[in-house]
Amino acid sequence: AGPRGRRGASPATGRTAALTAGRPPADGDGEEHPRPRPSRRLFVSRVVAGTAAAAAVGTVGYGTQSVLRGPRVKRVTVPLAKLPRAAHGYRIAVVSDIHLGPVLGRGFAQKVVDTINGTQPDLIAVVGDLVDGSVKDLGPAAAPLAQLRARDGSFFVTGNHEYFSGAEQWVREVRRLGLRPLENARAELPHFDLAGVNDVAGEDEGQGPDFARALGDRDRARACVLLAHQPVQIHDAVEHGVDLQLSGHTHGGQLWPGSLIAELANPTVAGLERYGDTQLYVSRGAGAWGPPTRVGAPSDITVIELASRQA
Repeated sequence: AGPRGRRGASPATGRTAALTAGRPPADGDGEEHPRPRPSRRLFVSRVVAGTAAAAAVGTVGYGTQSVLRGPRVKRVTVPLAKLPRAAHGYRIAVVSDIHLGPVLGRGFAQKVVDTINGTQPDLIAVVGDLVDGSVKDLGPAAAPLAQLRARDGSFFVTGNHEYFSGAEQWVREVRRLGLRPLENARAELPHFDLAGVNDVAGEDEGQGPDFARALGDRDRARACVLLAHQPVQIHDAVEHGVDLQLSGHTHGGQLWPGSLIAELANPTVAGLERYGDTQLYVSRGAGAWGPPTRVGAPSDITVIELASRQA
C-alpha cells in the first residue's frame, strides 16, 4: 500500500514538498528549471548602452574642441617642372572653408589669421567658403582678415557658400580688407602665374567659372597655380595646362557619414594627387559647416612649399 500511495501522490503535494525542502517546484515533465535573471540582463544592456552613449558624447566633444581651438599647420612640398630655380622654396599658405558664422566668429577668424601669419608665407590663398552669412551680419567677424601679411599679398576666390551669402558684397568686402579677389582672372607674379576661377555655384547667377578668361591667353612656358574652390574643377584645369590646383570644399569629410558623401562627390577628398600633368591639392579646411565638429578629419592651414626641379 505504501508504494502505491507514493505513486498516487498529487502534484500539489509534490510542489509543497519541494518548497518545504527549499527546492524550486518541478514542471510537469519532472525536471527542475533555474529561474531566469532578468535583472542581470537589464543591468548588462544598460551598461553597454551607457558606454556607447558616453563614447559618442566624448567623440563629439573632442571633435568640437578640435574645431574651436583652431586649425593646425600642415606642410606639403610640391615640385613643379616649370618653376625657375629662383622660386625654389616659395611658400603659399592655403586656407579654405573658414565658415565664419554665429558659432565661428571674430575670435576664430583671429586665430586663423595669427596662425597664417605665423608661417611667414610668401603668398596667401583663401580658396572659398569664407562665410555663412551676409556682410551686414558677419562683417565684424571677418575684420581680422585685414591683418593678413605676405610678401606677394593675399588672394581670394569664391566658394559655393559665398553665393548663398551675397557673393558680390563679399568680393567687395574682402577687397576692402586688403585681399585681391581673382574672379576668373590671373596675376602674373615674378616666377609663375596665379589664376583664380569662380565657384560652380555662381553659374546660377551668371557668375560661374570661366577658365578661358582666366587662362586662355597665358604663356604656357610659365608655371601656373590655380585657385578653385571645388576639386571637381580639376578636369578643366588639366585641359588648360595648369601645373597645380589648390582647392577646399570637402572638409576632408568632416565626420561620418559626410566622409562617404565627400568621396562620392569629389575626385580627391584631401591631400595631394596627380591628374595627368596637373597636381591637385585639397585642404580639409580651417572651420566646419553645420555642427562645429570634426571626427577623423582635422582642420588645417596648409603651407605649400614649391620646389623647382631645376634647383
